[in-house]
Amino acid sequence: MSALLDSFASAFESLPLRDAAGLGGSRRAALDDVLRDGIPHARVEAWKYTPLRALERRAFATPSAAVAVAAFDDALLEDVPAPRIVFVNGRFDAAHSDLSNLPAGITLQPLSQVLVEGEARDANFLARRFDRSDEIFARLNAALADDGIVLRAEADAKPPQPIHFVFVGAPADADQAWHLRHLIELREGASLVVVEHHLAQEAHSHLGNQLTHVHLGANATLRHARMQDEAQGATLMARTDAVLAKDADYRRLDLELGAGLSRHELNAALHGNNARLHANGVLLASGKRHIDTRLGIDHVGRDTSCELTWRGMAGGRSKAAFHGGILIREGADGTNAQLSNKNLLLSEGAEIDTQPVLEIHADEVQAAHGATVGQLDQTALFYLRSRGLPAEQARALLTAAFCRETLSVFEPGDALRTVLQARLDAALDRLVA
Repeated sequence: MSALLDSFASAFESLPLRDAAGLGGSRRAALDDVLRDGIPHARVEAWKYTPLRALERRAFATPSAAVAVAAFDDALLEDVPAPRIVFVNGRFDAAHSDLSNLPAGITLQPLSQVLVEGEARDANFLARRFDRSDEIFARLNAALADDGIVLRAEADAKPPQPIHFVFVGAPADADQAWHLRHLIELREGASLVVVEHHLAQEAHSHLGNQLTHVHLGANATLRHARMQDEAQGATLMARTDAVLAKDADYRRLDLELGAGLSRHELNAALHGNNARLHANGVLLASGKRHIDTRLGIDHVGRDTSCELTWRGMAGGRSKAAFHGGILIREGADGTNAQLSNKNLLLSEGAEIDTQPVLEIHADEVQAAHGATVGQLDQTALFYLRSRGLPAEQARALLTAAFCRETLSVFEPGDALRTVLQARLDAALDRLVA
C-alpha cells in the first residue's frame, strides 16, 4: 500500500465521530473501496493529465481536535464581511467565524456540530456511495470527513448579503491532510449568494480534500463564487456535485489562482424542466504548478440550458488541463448547451491540454463546443507597443481582457463582481510580470 493510503488508513482508526449519525458502516465501506482499488494510474482516462505518482509517495498527518487552531494574520479576513464561517487547516475556527446575525430563513453550522447532535436525517448526504474506482478522493472524503459546512435556506428565503466560506491553510509542524464535506441546500423559491475563499497564511504543503453538495429546489437561485488562491506548495482536491430542480438557476464562477497541485470536478445534473446553469472559470498556472478542471454537465429535463465559458493561461513550466463534458439525455428536448474553452501559452515550457466532449441523445437541441490553445496575438501586442505602452503593460492589458469575459456570470456594477475582478487582476499581474 502507498504511503498516502497508509496514512489515511491510520487516520481512519482514530477518526472522531466516525460512527456518528449511524455512518460507521458507510464510512468503513468507502475506505475498503479505496484500499481495494488503490490509486488511479495515468492510464486511467480521468487522471490522464494529472498523475498521482508523486502524491502517493507522501504521508500526511491528520489535524487533531485536541490541538489549538493554527494562528493566522487577521488581515486575511479584512475584506471578508459577516456572515462568515472560517476553517483553518480543516478545523472550524469559532473565534474568526461570525454567525451571530444570520438572515431569517438561513441555517449555517459546521458539520462537526451536526454530527455531535447525531440526527441521521441532517447528515444523510454523508452516506452517498461513489462506485467508480477513479473517484478516489470522493471515496476518501466519504470515509474521513468529520467537518465542513451545512448551509440551508428555507423556502422563499432571499437574504440580501452574501454568505462567506473561508478556508485557510497555515504552516504546521508536519504536512497535514483534511477532508471537508459541505452541503448547500436551497428550498423552493429561495435565493442566495455564496462566496468561497481558499487562502494561505504563508507557505505550507498540506492536502485539502473538499466535496460540496449543491441542492437547488424548484425556482431556487444560487450565485456562487469560488476563489482558490492557496500556497504554491499546497495540494487541493475539490469536487462539487449539483442537482437542479424545475426552473432552478445556478450561476457560478471559479477562479483557480493558486496551489501547487489543484483539481476541481464540477458535476451538475439538470433534472428539472427549464433548469439553468451558467458556470464560468479561469485557470492560471505559473512556475511548476499543475491545475486540472473537469466539468460533467448532465441534461435530463426538457428545455434546460448551460453556458460554460472557461479561460486558461500557463507560463513557466506549468501544466493546465481542462475537460468539458456535456451529456444530453434522451428526452431532454429543447436543451441549449454552449461550451467555450480558450487558452493561452505564455512560455515555451508550459503545457495546456483541453478536451471538450459533447454527447447528444435527444432531438431538437442546440449545442456547440469549442476549444483553442494559442499565444497572445502578436498583431494586437504590436499595436499596443506602437502606441507607446511598455511590453509588460501591453501583455497585461491583453491577458486581462482575455480573462474578464468570464465575469459575465455577475452583472456589471455588482459589488461581488468588482471584488472578483480585483482578485483576478492581482493574480494576472503576478503571472505576466
